Amino acid sequence: MTVQINYKNRDLKKTSSNLVLFVGENFRSSGLNKYISKNEFSYISDLLKTSDLKKDILSFEINSKKTIFLVSVKKDIKISDIENLGAKFYSFLNQNKNREYVVKSDSITTKINNFVGYFLHGLKLKSYQFNIYKSKKNKKIISINVIGNKNKISKSDHLRFKALEEGSFFARDLVSEPGNVLHPDEYAKRINTLKKLRLKINIYDEKKLKKLGMNALLGVGQGSIRGSYLVTMEWNGAKNNSKPLAFVGKGVCFDTGGYSLKPAKFMEDMTYDMAGSATVVGLMKNLAMRKAKINAVGVVGLVENMVSGNAQRPGDIVKSYSGQTIEILNTDAEGRLVLADALTFTEKKYKPRLIVDLATLTGAIIVSLGSEYAGLFSNDEKLSKQLIDAGNKVEEKLWRMPLHKNFDKLINSKNADMQNINYVGGAGSTTAAQFLQRFILNKTPWAHLDIAGMAFSKYGGALNSGGATSYGVRLLNKLIEDNYE
Repeated sequence: MTVQINYKNRDLKKTSSNLVLFVGENFRSSGLNKYISKNEFSYISDLLKTSDLKKDILSFEINSKKTIFLVSVKKDIKISDIENLGAKFYSFLNQNKNREYVVKSDSITTKINNFVGYFLHGLKLKSYQFNIYKSKKNKKIISINVIGNKNKISKSDHLRFKALEEGSFFARDLVSEPGNVLHPDEYAKRINTLKKLRLKINIYDEKKLKKLGMNALLGVGQGSIRGSYLVTMEWNGAKNNSKPLAFVGKGVCFDTGGYSLKPAKFMEDMTYDMAGSATVVGLMKNLAMRKAKINAVGVVGLVENMVSGNAQRPGDIVKSYSGQTIEILNTDAEGRLVLADALTFTEKKYKPRLIVDLATLTGAIIVSLGSEYAGLFSNDEKLSKQLIDAGNKVEEKLWRMPLHKNFDKLINSKNADMQNINYVGGAGSTTAAQFLQRFILNKTPWAHLDIAGMAFSKYGGALNSGGATSYGVRLLNKLIEDNYE
């Protein structure tokens, strides 16, 4: 089902389309008679007396061609609540057979700017579907016509919402693709298409990576017939040459676990082990589309962790791009190896103001936080607070977890500078983050977001209908909007 949004002017009382009106908390209907006929107002007023006023949206069928929807708006409503209302309204669109709706913006009483924009933004995010491989597709087109002068969306705000939606949908598309389609070779090509948005794209293939000494990243992908890549995306939107904000993502397109083989059950879910990189790519597309007034760089490591005669073995020792050596005790702890080289490369090449990395890194974070929070690990108090505040505003929540030098002893190796897992047991997510911190060499403000429990939802969330969530795109965009633009 496709949702189209249009902005028009017409006389509401003559329209036969389904009508969406915003009313006060608990469905206070004062002023409602401005937008509907006397008979309709009387009919709805009587029905409201016996309706469940604890709901957010109520619908009243006037005749076979017209239904009136009332959306209850709380006095202290937050922007995220408005987006959630839009998402809830999408559920009504799914249930209703009609194809045309009119949203009357003048019925809004709240003083929040862009109320309609946020409402429709939530609706659009909820409407995402990944169905390109289905033989029979839902070709239904829903037309939403917004009329009225109040809460009119400016061109710049319209672009802002559209960029965030398209960035989020691009990230969801990438995560949703099966491993036989979106392998590292294809992934690099898709990122390269973003050049049309004036992003500067550089693709480092295996030959270049070997020359650079990125043996930690290359070791993960050496068992696959597909290539391994580091891809950089640069956006220069600031008028000065200020240091960029850097975002780094883990892009393991499929993760068998290597010789430390995963159980067969649920291995099919490992197509989304590249969700951290998809967030970075979606964010960069969003920044370029809305012409963000910052300098930013996205860096993603793209590999496939497979089993073959050439695959990495438990016990192998590799030398990372940083010069530090790593003993590979478990080939299924591969994401941190990809990020290790990507983080050092990003810090050394771009000298950024900050680095945020995202990865579906550990199952342990799901044990800790489930699917309600992503884990936040950071060496910087200011950056941590900015991320937590941004996450709360867009309901992509973060919970800060500890880093401490005492955890280092759990990943020190007898045979190399460090080992890639903690064999003692416990603190799985923290020791993984402690490992990553060793590759931030110049004390750059850094945060690691472990999004293993947030990147994919089998039951759906407030702004997604199940599947890939694009977690982090809206969070990082908000971080930038509130603190760096």
